Amino acid sequence: MNNQNNLVADPGMLTLARDSRGWTQSDLADRMSRVDGNRITQGYVSRAEAGRIPVRGERVHLFADALRYTPAMLRRATDTAGAGVGLVHHHKRASMGTPALRRIHATLAVTRLQVESLTQVADLQRSSLFRHIEVNDFDTPADAAESVREEWNVPAGPIDDLVALLEDAGALVVVRNLGTTALDAVSQCPPGKAPLVLLNSTAPGDRFRFSLAHELGHLVMHDEPGEGRVQEDQANRFAAEFLMPHKIILPELKPGIDVTRLMDLKARWGVSMAALIRRAIDLGAISEWHYRTLMVELSALGYRTNEPITIRREAPRHLTQAVTRLEEQLHLSPTETAHLAGLGREEFHEIYLCASSPSGHKDVPDPSAR
Repeated sequence: MNNQNNLVADPGMLTLARDSRGWTQSDLADRMSRVDGNRITQGYVSRAEAGRIPVRGERVHLFADALRYTPAMLRRATDTAGAGVGLVHHHKRASMGTPALRRIHATLAVTRLQVESLTQVADLQRSSLFRHIEVNDFDTPADAAESVREEWNVPAGPIDDLVALLEDAGALVVVRNLGTTALDAVSQCPPGKAPLVLLNSTAPGDRFRFSLAHELGHLVMHDEPGEGRVQEDQANRFAAEFLMPHKIILPELKPGIDVTRLMDLKARWGVSMAALIRRAIDLGAISEWHYRTLMVELSALGYRTNEPITIRREAPRHLTQAVTRLEEQLHLSPTETAHLAGLGREEFHEIYLCASSPSGHKDVPDPSAR
């Protein structure tokens, strides 16, 4: 009983945990009321999160049961988790409201805490090859992408496994359902910590790869806040050069491209047909008229929303290796491993093992689909 009474929740972590679930204080109060059998008010949750009421002992367990995190998780100090520290980048396809962004930011912070706990105990932390590259009127995002490929010894041509490349360079990559179709990826690199990228498991493989390269561009080029549209454009240009180096892809685009040729190039380069068309016009391989004609044809075929040729979605391996080491070499049970991440066994498996499994594969063009 004394040990339980010594259990004290961190107010900031209570807020972070609730935000990661996408709940309001009233939502949490309702869930706590159902768990406890007695009415818990929004005012109580508010005072607890503000630190005006210490949350101890059985109340920590009540919060934990309602939030579906372990009591130990709620004890963690948010400053050691990197919560709210550093610049957060998003690869969004639509505008997102403040509540949705708050949930995504909290998910990013909680994921960092969980991944760092797992890798530290498993002793699988890696050194980072990431360094900041300044971009300006003379040194372009394409130059930055070329520099990273050279420094990381990336072979010329298509990148077979982009996730493995970033993991080998020291990044933490997690694939999970982000609960929205408006955002494909989010990343952050607080000072002194490893870069972390969250990728939406609902994104198709081609968009998944471009989003990861886009976030890599942010992590390399943008260590300070800047004008949003400018930084987004720079990250897109970085991603295009990183995935489709102009020296290699330009000869493949110059003979002229049609829908059939785009299918072949998509299978080879692992990027969308739309991205290939954009790359072609940016490199001057096609005219503006040719660009518009191809986009109209894609629309008429329904390919703007559902392209042919499935691209394999790559899976992170670093966390799987950490879990394997924890359970097979350090002899932790699956439940104990999940508790290191502050989660129950089922949710841990769903987030960190199921969602990270590869999905799809590189296909050859199907003539009947043309």
